[in-house]
Amino acid sequence: MQLQQLAYFIAVAEIRHFTHAAEALRVAQPSLSKQIRALETELGAPLFSRARGNIALTPAGEALLPLAKRILADVETARLEVQELVGLRRGRVRLGATPSLCGGLLADVLRRFHDTYPGIRLLVEEGGSRDLVRELTRGSLDLALVILPLSGDAPLETTSILREHLVVAFPAPGSTTRGTQLPRRHYLRVEDLRDRPLVMFRPGYDLREATITACRQAGFEPRFAVEGGEMDAVLRFVEAGLGVAVVPSMVLAGRPGLRGIPLTTDEPPNGARRGAPAPGLLRTIAMAHRKDVTPTHAARAFQQVLQTYISEAARAGTLPPGVEALVDP
Repeated sequence: MQLQQLAYFIAVAEIRHFTHAAEALRVAQPSLSKQIRALETELGAPLFSRARGNIALTPAGEALLPLAKRILADVETARLEVQELVGLRRGRVRLGATPSLCGGLLADVLRRFHDTYPGIRLLVEEGGSRDLVRELTRGSLDLALVILPLSGDAPLETTSILREHLVVAFPAPGSTTRGTQLPRRHYLRVEDLRDRPLVMFRPGYDLREATITACRQAGFEPRFAVEGGEMDAVLRFVEAGLGVAVVPSMVLAGRPGLRGIPLTTDEPPNGARRGAPAPGLLRTIAMAHRKDVTPTHAARAFQQVLQTYISEAARAGTLPPGVEALVDP
């Protein structure tokens, strides 16, 4: 089995056309077909069905595709790791992060890392935690900032770095519409969402699953006014009065059209002063990488810059509202 054969196989699997795949790879179509046939012979199974000119993956092809992508990703990582041995003057970091972090403190961390290692390319993928875990497992990312606990049995090593509070986002006073008025409350319980229309994220966001699960545990099915958006879209829909949304507190910074009320599953403890907030609903952010692959020099350098930044921001009191550091000061 040759790396070139795997690259040809992936191209055909994604494009579903031998001639077009050959054109994309800038190789002759007969050469590409010959290499695919050699790969099939070695594996002892056809990888594509070619009925009436329609190209489709066979079960063997479906099984090989994610493995082939991971192999080629690991080879590229190995090549860059060797380059990085020359004083971290070259290389790359492929980083995944949730939208709340991309719109919050991550920009300052990336700036510090770029100033320290200007020769290292930074490739950032924004997405829901579940999507990032999948891409990290496939080898498409070196590191990812994800939400704990991880779903399923992901083969990842994690280090907790931040804890953030969840709030219910409402339109600010003066921009409300019927059904989304800002409550005169210091906190909301999950069951207070029973009769409120929700703006819901698309599948793949851990906030979607967390909100739906919390509502069901409180004994009701959430009612969606609109669903399927990314973070910016969800916040804009809330501003427009379509409904409310459960979001991390940090995403409301710089959003004067929104207000956030802490969300809890409990009442304030007995004896607490009037107006005291209830125990908040929290989530933990962790830095994750694959267990079976040692992070590259560049990835380890990014981890160090990130942890140093968080420690310094915690000491200076400059972390975003509702965010707590979990790294050593």
